[in-house]
Amino acid sequence: MKAEDTTTIDLRDKSALADAMVITCGRSNRHVGSIADRVIEGLGAAGVRTRVEGMPHCDWVLIDAGDVIVHVFRPEVRSFYALEKMWAGRGAGPRRLS
Repeated sequence: MKAEDTTTIDLRDKSALADAMVITCGRSNRHVGSIADRVIEGLGAAGVRTRVEGMPHCDWVLIDAGDVIVHVFRPEVRSFYALEKMWAGRGAGPRRLS
């Protein structure tokens, strides 16, 4: 789906919420929704139950897959909330994925 600027953050020693957080961007609301749909579809095919927030507007879609939380943002929304900066202060910083 050509998600952009994907980062993963290891949460195992930082939070009881999840083991990892994935943060990525889509270029528009439609692109964010398409990326989120594909992630949800793939997780469902793997037998992973998800809880999803933000699909009607698609500025920021949060996909809670239990041990992994996926955030799909429009770029300006991502920079406003700056999740990477918040979690970088809690140990090792985020890691960019190629």
